[in-house]
Amino acid sequence: MDITNVNNRKKQELRSRFRAERSLRDLNETWVHIIDSSEFINSETVASYISYGHEPQTSDLNSAILKSGRRLLVPRTLQDLNLEWVEWDGEVSSLEKRGKIFEPNGAPESGESIDIVIVPTLHANPEGHRLGQGGGSYDRALVGMSAWRIGLIYTGELTVEPFPIESHDAKLNALATPDLIVRFAQ
Repeated sequence: MDITNVNNRKKQELRSRFRAERSLRDLNETWVHIIDSSEFINSETVASYISYGHEPQTSDLNSAILKSGRRLLVPRTLQDLNLEWVEWDGEVSSLEKRGKIFEPNGAPESGESIDIVIVPTLHANPEGHRLGQGGGSYDRALVGMSAWRIGLIYTGELTVEPFPIESHDAKLNALATPDLIVRFAQ
């Protein structure tokens, strides 16, 4: 068995365990405090996501981003699992349900204008590597982006437990729990 298959199997085992652990959490926490960070001060365009299931809730964060006067882009997943970014005004009526997730309608935009990208993160290590949902969509989308990358996690999901890291895995600049922001040396 080659190393890629071993890594994929290990990541899938960890994802299953971490998702089960998340299902036991209080989902009423907020990450709105990140808009008060120094990185947000001069930002104009923020890419976030529309959370689902046991992911850290982004509805109040997305509303706060819009209320702050910034442009909000959210991803739409293409058939090849790549992402495209669409400006969203916060109206639920402008979303379309695809499987378990809601995605925006509208014309795609270039990711070049994005100053900050909020990245779904299941777990992360102290070097800023994240374990995502498994499709590689964000790793591909982040390639070549100069945006500041911050992952949202629950308290206790910054882990020293090793997980496979592959050459295509994009690093984060920071993580946010409901209480704090952890920045990584670059």
